[in-house]
Parts: sequence; C-alpha cells; structure tokens
Amino acid sequence: MNSTWEASHEGSTGGRQPVVVIGAGGHAKVVVETIRATGKFDVIGLVDRNPRQCHAIDAPMLGNDDILEKLRGSGIAGAVIALGDNSLRQRMGGRLIALNFFLPAIVHPSAFVSPSAQIGAGAVVMARAVIGTQTQIGELAIVNTGAVIDHDNKVGAAAHVAPGCALAGNVKIGARVLIGIGSAVRPDIVIGDDAIVGAGSAVVSDVTAGTTVVGVPARPLARTAG
Repeated sequence: MNSTWEASHEGSTGGRQPVVVIGAGGHAKVVVETIRATGKFDVIGLVDRNPRQCHAIDAPMLGNDDILEKLRGSGIAGAVIALGDNSLRQRMGGRLIALNFFLPAIVHPSAFVSPSAQIGAGAVVMARAVIGTQTQIGELAIVNTGAVIDHDNKVGAAAHVAPGCALAGNVKIGARVLIGIGSAVRPDIVIGDDAIVGAGSAVVSDVTAGTTVVGVPARPLARTAG
C-alpha cells in the first residue's frame, strides 16, 4: 500500500471513480457519506461477510466477501474498508491488495489536513478532523469525527483515533491502537502496538504494547480473576 492522499487525487479530473465499500454496519454509514462528500468517488455497493441491507445509506448490498474477485474482474478497481475492528480491517486490506484493488485514502472536505501531512492508503479522515503539520497517518487508519492530531504525530497502520480525541505534538501511536472517544494524549507520548486507551482518558505517560489504560490520569486496567 504505497499510495497517499495526494497520490489518490492525482489525475482525478476524468469523472468519479467507482468504489466498493467493505462493511455494512454503523461505521459504514459514516464512511459512505464521507466518500460521497468528497465528490470524487461513486459507491457502487456494499460487501459484508454477513450480508444485510443498510437502507440508511442508500447503497445496495452486493454480497459477501466471496464476490470480491468477481467485482475486480469486472473492472471495479477501488475499495474502501469500513470495518471498525482494527485487526480485521488490516487483514481485509491485505486481501484486497492481493486481489489488486486500489485503496484510496478518503478525507472529508470539512477536515483540515496540513499540506505537509501524509495520509496513508486506505485511511479515512472524518468530518471536522484536524491533521497537523508533518503528521503521518498510517495506511487503513481511522481519524474519526472531530479528532485533533497536532504536529509531528505518527499514527500507525490500522489504528483508530475516535471522535473528539486530542493528540498533542509528537505523539507516536502504534499499529492497531484504539484511542477511545474523547481521550487526550500529552506531548511526546508513545503508545505501543495493539494498546487500547479507554474513553475519556488522559494519557500522560507511555503505554506499552497490548496494554489497556483507562482514567485520568490513564492507568493500566486491573485484571479480574475469571
């Protein structure tokens, strides 16, 4: 996955590119609206491993994952993954790349993205998000509604910064990390791969990989017997 937000917009003057959306849950509703808001892509339909119609976004259900190869063979080259589970989203990204799909980055027009920022392939940046100077957003990451990511941040592959989060300068978060809704992270913090920051937490010290932290200040979640 070597395309970026800038690369995905090059040569886009020849009309809207058809894309298929992977996923049909609540997150997919927002992703479909974000795709349409860009004015650059046409959503031809949804693919989900448990097919179900999602009327709220007015997009047809095309079938389950087995249809992907047929869609690619028919000339549909673009795919956008709308799966909230970070690990699942990353695995699906690998499968789509193997099928030679292109994964464009999707950036809502109301988001602010610094000209010096980089947005990885397959990432989705929702409405009113802010991506600061020289920040790097990894492939397949989600920067959700109203999240603020300041300068010199690095957001890992398939990570998710939830709505209303605020990351100060020079924060590094690893692959598949979840920063829960409304959380804040102070400058220079490092959060390891697969960590989870609980909703409304204030992260003031580094978080080791695979750890769940909660609270103000955020501390590792105590395990309970059984």
